[in-house]
Amino acid sequence: MSMAKKIKTALISVYHKDGLTELLAKLHAEGVAFVSTGGTAEFIESQGYPCRKVEELTTYPSILGGRVKTLHPKVFGGILARRDVESDRCEMERYDIAPIDLVVVDLYPFEDTVAAGASEADIIEKIDIGGISLIRAAAKNFKDVVIVPSKAEYSILLDLLEKHGAATELEERRMLATRAFGVSSHYDTAIHRYFADSSAQ
Repeated sequence: MSMAKKIKTALISVYHKDGLTELLAKLHAEGVAFVSTGGTAEFIESQGYPCRKVEELTTYPSILGGRVKTLHPKVFGGILARRDVESDRCEMERYDIAPIDLVVVDLYPFEDTVAAGASEADIIEKIDIGGISLIRAAAKNFKDVVIVPSKAEYSILLDLLEKHGAATELEERRMLATRAFGVSSHYDTAIHRYFADSSAQ
């Protein structure tokens, strides 16, 4: 039995914008609505596409110098809700939580910042919190949500869009979830290595 899922709404939050243009064009052509944050929202709008800002979704602004943007039940509820669980659907309706079907993330460049010899304060600020949480949440709910955890996966999603339109099969979502946990694992390992090396000095 097919487990195809339609992509209707995409949350996009990326550090690097290169490579995003083609993906946005294809998603827009397929009728996918965009939700985004800060500079990514501005970039999407600069390409001529409508984009709902996360602040409009959550009714909270980006706070603490940008440290808190997406960490909100309206965002994570939309990602983690199990579409086939009645109690989840009822809570989504009760709390006015809209489903998010695709999450596209490109994390803060932690390793590049360390390699550049930046100060510890700058390095700490490049520890991505919201992005890594989005990746883990979307990957956990791969039965319902597509996760693109870095720009290395843009081409994979583009191929799927060419193949199916704005829909994916379960095995494709699982494959991307596997890659997502690989991205998450690598990122956390790099952060752990930095702290371990710093403590040893």
